[in-house]
Amino acid sequence: MDDVELPSPATTTWSIHRYNGSEVLPAEDTIAVEAPLTILLDGEEFATLVYTPSDTMDLVTGFLASEGMIRFADQIESLSLEEDRGFAHVKLRHLHQLSRQMVSKRFIGSCCGKSRQFYFHNDMRTAKTVTTKLSLTIPQCFHLMSELQEQSAEFRATGGLHNAALCTVSELRVTRADIGRHNALDKIYGHILRERISVRDKVLAFSGRVSSEVVLKTSKIGVGLLLSKSAPTDLALRLAHDLGITVVGFIRKDHLTVYTHPERIAECR
Repeated sequence: MDDVELPSPATTTWSIHRYNGSEVLPAEDTIAVEAPLTILLDGEEFATLVYTPSDTMDLVTGFLASEGMIRFADQIESLSLEEDRGFAHVKLRHLHQLSRQMVSKRFIGSCCGKSRQFYFHNDMRTAKTVTTKLSLTIPQCFHLMSELQEQSAEFRATGGLHNAALCTVSELRVTRADIGRHNALDKIYGHILRERISVRDKVLAFSGRVSSEVVLKTSKIGVGLLLSKSAPTDLALRLAHDLGITVVGFIRKDHLTVYTHPERIAECR
């Protein structure tokens, strides 16, 4: 697999006029970059993403894994980028036509035999129940979320990016940012696969709302603890309950809410 990735800026500047409460002054503002990326599998269009052009190799790898096209990074025979034109060219060692055909088809089923839901067919094949014995304390939850916010320089500059981090119980190991919260998680997933990182002792910290898709991606990555400063949805919590994922939301200052599998939070036992 091609390991060469040319850097692309995640932010740009824009000339603006800012009102400061008493007068309007010319200034420059930092803006998040938004760009399309079309993924071509064996020369055929597979999907087009709108993303922040950074860590693109990780994004493409993680997206393909999330969609059930690959399980390991070495299933990608070649991956090359034309970021100036918005293309990622991918050749897989074995392209499974069933996976490709089912990417956008809805499947009505049950998650682990419990919550009857609508979601994509490939999610049925790739989402898995997480059985980690890892646990956190409430102070560790606060610490990891604080670290995520402190390392989010691009968010502070633009106010327009989501951030995700792969963590141990004590520190952040990998951080990724994107205008799309799902993309940020796919970038983390892709990095895990490309670097063959074990997730046995890992936690995900996340800046965005916890939707059902976020929970499904967490399940596919194989992490059992998901921390967020924002709110979850009802469907996300039902999936998290069924898939064995601890969701901790609204982690702000000295407050947090444990929604599912509280046995992994020491103070809730």
